[in-house]
Amino acid sequence: MLAAERHRKIIEKLELLGAVKVSELSEQFGVTEKTVREDLEKLEEKGLLRRTHGGAVLEQSGEDSLLPLQFPNSKHQQEKAAIASLAVSCIESGDIIALDAGSTTLEMAKQLPNMPVTVLTNDLLIIRELTAKDQVRLVIPGGYRQHNVLIGAESYDWIKRLNVHKLFLSTTGIHLEYGLTIFTEELAKLKRLYMEHAKTVYCLADYSKFGKGALITYAGLSDIDCIITDERLEQETVALYESHGVKMLQAPLQGGRKSKGKGQA
Repeated sequence: MLAAERHRKIIEKLELLGAVKVSELSEQFGVTEKTVREDLEKLEEKGLLRRTHGGAVLEQSGEDSLLPLQFPNSKHQQEKAAIASLAVSCIESGDIIALDAGSTTLEMAKQLPNMPVTVLTNDLLIIRELTAKDQVRLVIPGGYRQHNVLIGAESYDWIKRLNVHKLFLSTTGIHLEYGLTIFTEELAKLKRLYMEHAKTVYCLADYSKFGKGALITYAGLSDIDCIITDERLEQETVALYESHGVKMLQAPLQGGRKSKGKGQA
């Protein structure tokens, strides 16, 4: 079994049980306990878990779950609402947009006015949210259901024929070295496909996502036109990413301090 597959299964088990033991993982994967401890060390370096004596526990530092959820992730809801509001202000009447699966893009769907736009999405929760808005033309790729997402190779060729003005991406982590990362390869493929056929690419990420890296890089920082985050992201971090050529927009929080981000959308 490849290391990446072991890492994925370790995180899945942590998501389910909250803790894992080195001895049990060694038996499950058919590898030595030394190999398992090295796996856990690598995952800990990426902020995905915390090692304990004889095992590991799921890191509870507040970042989003690493795997798609069956219910919207409610962590950092104030920040996500602010980011969504700023992202929605980037949308104009007649736009063709794509909403990647995620809790912040779901918040965008909730805040999106009933206006003449075309929305491409594979997120079932976003689809449910937008069906009530009769001026929104909803475009849904085919595929099979995995959690709340529709995926499938049959839909990829169909997506390749579409012209998207603005793509709004979600991500598990953003890192200067790793770029934009996620845990699931099938979702990574779909994100890349969206990006290939979008004129402008926005990444939506609250402050907790920065400096974090999941297992699979699906985009480099140079592939993104703009990152929309919230004002809780430290200005030193904003400046660091801007020094690497990344356009950063910070959304002010309701009742919070004034945003110090660059410009308006």
